[in-house]
Amino acid sequence: QKQKQKQTRTRTRTTATVTITVTMSGKGKGGRGDKKSVSRSSKAGLQFPVGRIGRFLKAGKYSTRVGGGAPVYLAAVLEYLCAEILELAGNAARDNKKSRIVPRHITLAVKNDEELNKLLGNVTIAAGGVLPNIHAVLLPKKSGISNKKSMQSQDY
Repeated sequence: QKQKQKQTRTRTRTTATVTITVTMSGKGKGGRGDKKSVSRSSKAGLQFPVGRIGRFLKAGKYSTRVGGGAPVYLAAVLEYLCAEILELAGNAARDNKKSRIVPRHITLAVKNDEELNKLLGNVTIAAGGVLPNIHAVLLPKKSGISNKKSMQSQDY
């Protein structure tokens, strides 16, 4: 009976050792496996999706080949433009005592900024309206000396 117990114990140890060896092997990375994947957006410190922009660049047939840095650069530029427009639109909303940005605020932000107006000069924003502007000729004349003289000339 003692011999049977020893054999059983030996077999158990061998099985446990084999199991541990299989578990630690991983995918041949030498123990570096089981790490979470990190997106290219987070590597670049961006909010815009680098992978999706890269996929659109490839699917759009703009070029036969797309480099690795192209979608990162494009995502950074788009994120900057959006942040700039949203900041100015937020200021316009605050000026109008509103807490929500509507298309009118985006239009005011774009049209009042010289560079954004040049970039988006021929873009129509739905429900954006126009800048408030009254031509100087249409404004009523200032009351003063010139107004009194014109009143006298019409009296006969």
